[in-house]
Amino acid sequence: MTVPLLPAPPMDVAAPSSRVGRDPLAIPAAVKADIRILVVDDDRTLREGCASVLELDGYNVTFVGRGDEALEVVRRRKFDIVLVDLYLQPISGIDILKATLEAHRETIVVVMTGNPSVSSSIEALRAGAWDYLPKPFSATHLQVLVGRASHAVMVTRETKALRQQLVQQSGNSDKITLLGVAPAFRKAVELARKVAPTDASVMITGESGTGKEVIPQFIHRHSRRASRKLVPINCAALPEPLLESEMFGHRKGAFTGADRDKPGLLETANGGTLFLDELTEMSHPIQAKLLRVLQDGVVRRVGSEQQDATVDVRFVSATNRDPQEAVNAGILREDLFYRLRVVPIKLPPLRERHEDIPLLANHFLAYYWERHRETSDILPKLTDNSMEFLRTRQWRGNVRELQNVIEHVAVLAEPGQPIQPQDIPAYEDGNSSPARTSMSGAIMDEPYHAAKDRLIAEFEREYLSRLSARAGGNMSRAARLANIDRTTLYRLMEKHNVRRDDLNGIRE
Repeated sequence: MTVPLLPAPPMDVAAPSSRVGRDPLAIPAAVKADIRILVVDDDRTLREGCASVLELDGYNVTFVGRGDEALEVVRRRKFDIVLVDLYLQPISGIDILKATLEAHRETIVVVMTGNPSVSSSIEALRAGAWDYLPKPFSATHLQVLVGRASHAVMVTRETKALRQQLVQQSGNSDKITLLGVAPAFRKAVELARKVAPTDASVMITGESGTGKEVIPQFIHRHSRRASRKLVPINCAALPEPLLESEMFGHRKGAFTGADRDKPGLLETANGGTLFLDELTEMSHPIQAKLLRVLQDGVVRRVGSEQQDATVDVRFVSATNRDPQEAVNAGILREDLFYRLRVVPIKLPPLRERHEDIPLLANHFLAYYWERHRETSDILPKLTDNSMEFLRTRQWRGNVRELQNVIEHVAVLAEPGQPIQPQDIPAYEDGNSSPARTSMSGAIMDEPYHAAKDRLIAEFEREYLSRLSARAGGNMSRAARLANIDRTTLYRLMEKHNVRRDDLNGIRE
């Protein structure tokens, strides 16, 4: 995606533009000094001119004039940005591009050429080029493009550093990944960390797909029971007789097919942790039997008239319903509720964690790319437009839905190519989404005209965002799709204080 500029004269390397010192993306000087740039061009005047401009801007610049020299350099050293001429001898710019990305996947490569064509640009972009710079170009044009590339480098570094910091703070290990910076999510993680070393019962609440099954793993891994088993059981997945048998075990002859004694999951979890998922789906008789285990640790198997075992189990439960409402409705026993909810932890829905979406999306993309692709395939990147599109989604399926969408993207994306909004599947949220339900309840407390104005404003913002994604970032096409003129479209954007570059990259 080339930065739109007016036609510019060739770079005057002897007297760079007076705008050389201007930094379009406000990259801090310390960051610039740490960004390593390689310029590869057989034209001595041009490569030294590029190096001069970029060094004056504060970058760490290296330049070479031959393709074979460049190949040797990129294999020995890691560069953040590589500017390479497309037509080099004896090794082409495309070969250098491929070798660079093979050695260092995160390097941003920009190809330069004095003979631009559609076929050559497509070939370069398919090979993994980040952008395409036609000659001649001005010093300002070079600064803007390198500024954009540097900004991408800076964001990548910050994201990686933040992930490492979160891993250290959360104590993540193996497959336990608690990524997020949203205050509500960090509060939940911090509470899980504090309660983990104790034996207190924990009840986790939150909508489906928010990650309720990951928190018990985190708690168990950081508890003094970590050397013993974490045993999960889904109370909604089994019919009542089978759930009772699985949880408490059974005696031989207790029912048809019970040809031997079998210990239950409570005995299996002895000394460890039992995770009761979808707790409110458990029947009342089983709740009463479980309460006995909570009170004195006594387990009686199905078909037994005596005490079969005494267990020491730490209980962690989860539900996507409001447990207090379940108690009020008679679905969940009140005494069991208080026994299991010594420490409540509430996980926020993804729509309340917008700042976490880039972290999670990049994490899932890297995970599924490694899982589904060859190791030599270059990891594609989600563009800023794509990230903004992801932020506009309602995510009624929460993190699980985002995970599914990113896996879809990873399976179909082209290696090394930028992932645009149109590459992301847009499933309809439907009228039953939590966001719409809560919104419908809230507006009933407002006066009619105020509620109407708010709903219209929300619709217009949502429509603008989705329209932008459908139009692929083209303002004229967006106006045609909406069947309105561009003046009206501009007026809507102004009304909602939306800049063009905020609106998923809409441009002329």
